[in-house]
Amino acid sequence: MDRHVEAFLEMLAAERGAARNTLAAYQADLEDAAGFASRKAGEAPGAMSAETLRRYVTGLTDAGLSPRTAARRLSALRQFHRFLAREGVRADDPTEALDSPRKPALLPRPLREAEVEALIAAAGRLPERRAALAVAVCELLYCSGLRASELVELPAAAMRADSPLVTVRGKGGKERLVPISARAREAALAAREGAPEGSRWLFPSRGASGHLTRQTLNNLLREAALAAGIDPERVSPHVLRHSFASHLLGRGADLRSLQVLLGHADIATTQIYTHVLEERLRALVEAHHPLARGA
Repeated sequence: MDRHVEAFLEMLAAERGAARNTLAAYQADLEDAAGFASRKAGEAPGAMSAETLRRYVTGLTDAGLSPRTAARRLSALRQFHRFLAREGVRADDPTEALDSPRKPALLPRPLREAEVEALIAAAGRLPERRAALAVAVCELLYCSGLRASELVELPAAAMRADSPLVTVRGKGGKERLVPISARAREAALAAREGAPEGSRWLFPSRGASGHLTRQTLNNLLREAALAAGIDPERVSPHVLRHSFASHLLGRGADLRSLQVLLGHADIATTQIYTHVLEERLRALVEAHHPLARGA
């Protein structure tokens, strides 16, 4: 690995608490750009020119990569070159003049409230031991909006029988308190019955990580979806997180509160849900404005 890339990744790990998967993604993106610069212009990773970078980013779209993937790679390049400038390795930042690829707006496709209830009920009809775990993960994902990684890595100490709050460690190692329903807490504690004594994780397993894996989580949701008569392609931890957010907004929550609950660092990320607010406001006007009645 190039020494400048290695130093950049070490900074991400030490100063920002970047996860292993995040570091691997940054390394892959930077090595891809470095390979292009070496082949096309004979440039080292820390000495890429603005023109080489422009050709590289343009080539990503021409090669058929999605705007989202191209934007992610450009983000990695920008952060890398800002780091080089800050460390005095370079006097300039060649990414400043680059335009970001336009990303299509991603609108969430949540389940309907009745579908979520059907999913949880179906989870309870799975084989006995699997049923308890399936109900617990469905309840927790939907009532809290947790990411898949946050759920599987919940420590046992994060949940207490006498507390309505769960401590969650999110992206970048940042902690937040998330309220959960009494029935979700009871389901999680029931699923943990019989766990090995002294187990660190809320949902332990015999795997190398010691906790429930994302693959097992996805399989549980798939089985519950099939039992509920819902297309399993429509059900995932991410969809339940979107459902949590959309249903909250639809019932009167505000974006700022939702930002805190979801663990978004920037309100701009939460604003993908503004279409739900727009629908609610339109219904509000149609229902209560004196000139809108009967329209």
